Amino acid sequence: MRIRTVAAMTGALALSLVAGCAQGGTAAGGGTVTYWLWDANQLPAYQACAKDFEKENPGLKVKITQLGWDDYWTKLTASFIAGTQPDVFTDHIQKFGQFADLKVLEPLDDLGIDDSAYQSGLAANWTGQDGHRYGAPKDWDTVALFYNEKLADSAGLTAEQLNDLSWNPKDGGTFEKAIAHLTVDSKGRRGDEPGFDKKHVKTYGLATGGGGDGDGQTTWSNFAASAGWNYTDKKRWGTKYQYDSKTFQSVIKWYFGLAKKGYLAPLTDYSAGANPANAQVAAGKAATAFDGAWMISTYYGTKGLKVGTAFTPVGPTGKRATMMNGLADSITKNAHNKAGAKKWVKYLASDACQRTVGSYGIVFPATPDGTNAAVAAYKKKGIDVTAFTKPVADKKDFTTFSFPITNYAADMFALMHPAMQDIYGNGKSVSSLDQTNDQINLILSQ
Repeated sequence: MRIRTVAAMTGALALSLVAGCAQGGTAAGGGTVTYWLWDANQLPAYQACAKDFEKENPGLKVKITQLGWDDYWTKLTASFIAGTQPDVFTDHIQKFGQFADLKVLEPLDDLGIDDSAYQSGLAANWTGQDGHRYGAPKDWDTVALFYNEKLADSAGLTAEQLNDLSWNPKDGGTFEKAIAHLTVDSKGRRGDEPGFDKKHVKTYGLATGGGGDGDGQTTWSNFAASAGWNYTDKKRWGTKYQYDSKTFQSVIKWYFGLAKKGYLAPLTDYSAGANPANAQVAAGKAATAFDGAWMISTYYGTKGLKVGTAFTPVGPTGKRATMMNGLADSITKNAHNKAGAKKWVKYLASDACQRTVGSYGIVFPATPDGTNAAVAAYKKKGIDVTAFTKPVADKKDFTTFSFPITNYAADMFALMHPAMQDIYGNGKSVSSLDQTNDQINLILSQ
């Protein structure tokens, strides 16, 4: 599972105090490399990579530990403090800045990683402000619109129409019209029909993915980017956030305004654990949902649900936009088997391992060959993934962008999470983001 938002890191001060201590951590054997990941769906693929790696490196063994998302980050943070950290772990771009700042990561400059060997931008995202590389590209994902084919058919909306939507913050464009038409109240009236009762909705046109916090990966981010907005003043390691932008605030006002009209499910319907967007679509409570490529198998594997995918809508800039996120493998500064860890990470980033991972049809690996293997695997399952892959290949009609990469990501989350909840769930004015933005930038200036 790829969770779009990373909660605030606990124990940062403690980490900073002990980052240089506990050399080596708890050894799992002289020839063992310990590796942590959080996605259970990917575990078999990496077990296969480990088996091949061990054949090529006699005497080295890879011990893989898989933990659930929340436990993963809690235990990883605690392991840095206790000196029990793994040799290698799956890293998230939102954690990267703080980990690098706390100096708990090992530079990977000597691995000979070539940026051009991976999908554009993935490798560069893992270079710290000090110029050192701290992550080896692992995979990537984009966001598209999943839709219930049965509900779309009953609304008279074809796949071609859903792939040809556009939007603007004034009237919502054809995207809002489609979402309104897909919305049905308890008496069978659609959102664009007379008498529609927004207080008694049976099926919302668009599922809720929550408030989006500071990144909006699977909620408002594609709209903000296709309106020409950027999170910060720089592509990477920005010094100022731009949530006070009039463009951004107009997007947020329109997007959450869909809930006031009854087309977007209310915030109260969302729960990351119990009722995420895919569950809302599966239950017929929502007709569509913006979600990431890491959820493809979940949607298509849901019993009784026939689902399709469509591109994100064209925005005021004339382009479609989607976040392109990528994970990486990082080595801990005090890894007990640093030499073995470097060999393992280099293998993880190689075409050989990435083709293996791609063949499982779970994620898109970072290398083009790995991506092609994944596309072929999805095709074999009868799944068309064009809505996710075309944005990466077509730079004329699409734009891709990354998570904001800055220091103090945990502090930014701590401020933006309640701020966006208040706007979405409590009707607070979008202008309140001016103050929140000032608070974030004050922290960033430290």
